Order: sequence, then C-alpha cells, then structure tokens
Amino acid sequence: MRIELQGRARLLGNDINTDYIISSSRKRENPDPYVLRRYLMAELNPEFAHTIRDGDLLVAGRNFGCGSAMEVAVTVVLASGIKAVLARSFARTYYRNAINNGLIPAECETSTIQEGDWLHLILGDEAVRIVNVSRGIELPGRPLSGIALEILSHGGLVRYFQERHDFTSPI
Repeated sequence: MRIELQGRARLLGNDINTDYIISSSRKRENPDPYVLRRYLMAELNPEFAHTIRDGDLLVAGRNFGCGSAMEVAVTVVLASGIKAVLARSFARTYYRNAINNGLIPAECETSTIQEGDWLHLILGDEAVRIVNVSRGIELPGRPLSGIALEILSHGGLVRYFQERHDFTSPI
C-alpha cells in the first residue's frame, strides 16, 4: 500500500494548539468545517486561510494539535484542501483524530523546510519519506502502522468500514 502527495509547504511553529487551528468561539457559531475553513489559523494570522491553495501541506515543529480534542481542528484543515500535516511531533489526540478523518500526520524533522518549498510525501508499508524537491533533501519520517496506513488509504475510519463492510474493530 502506498500513498503519495505533493504540495507547497506552509510553515507554522511549535505548540500549535487546536484553538489556533480553529477558535472554539468560531466552532460555536457554525460547526460546518467548510464554513469554518475561512478562519483556519486566524488566531495566528487572520489572512492565513485566504492564502491556502488546494494541496498545500502544513509544516510545523513539535507538539502540533495540542490542547482540546475537538475533531473540527482536523476536519477544518481537510476542508481547506490540505491533505497532510508534517510535524516533528503531534499531540496524541490530534494524531488519532487525523488518521480517523483521513488527514495524514507525518512525523519528521521539519527544521530544514522553508515556506513555499515544494514537498513530495511518500507513505508506504515500511517507511515514510519526505522529499524537499526545492532543496534536494530527503527527510525520513516515522513509519505509520499498517492499520493507520490502511485507514488513511480509504480516506478515514468511516470510509474504511463502509468500503470493507466490516464493522469489527481493526485494532
């Protein structure tokens, strides 16, 4: 099983919490991620959402997705056209919510990636590789478990079960 993505790097820092991704107050106004996507990262940069292009990849430091366990912090990223987040580390709940919703959480060293770099992400059964095409650098990533990769290849946990017609636990 193999998943490949390419996209432009959009840089963020360390400790990006779920309220930075999408403010809790915005979520209360309207829970629809396609409405909320215009407020993606508005706490950090009110113009950020307007600069996102379909296929961009978020790149962060350590502890991405810390804070509350609100699932909309994942679904709003997906609704923005972003299919993967590369980070040095993820908060456990965000990481699991990402896989369950079909957002790829790729753990790797991100310090050499710069804003706008063109990245090629390759997820396979044995490894995760990130190629910074702009700089000619390959970054090894932390491998995903087989079941995580399978769930992601189906687009998330609900689709995984729907397509398999199997509602027994894979874990």
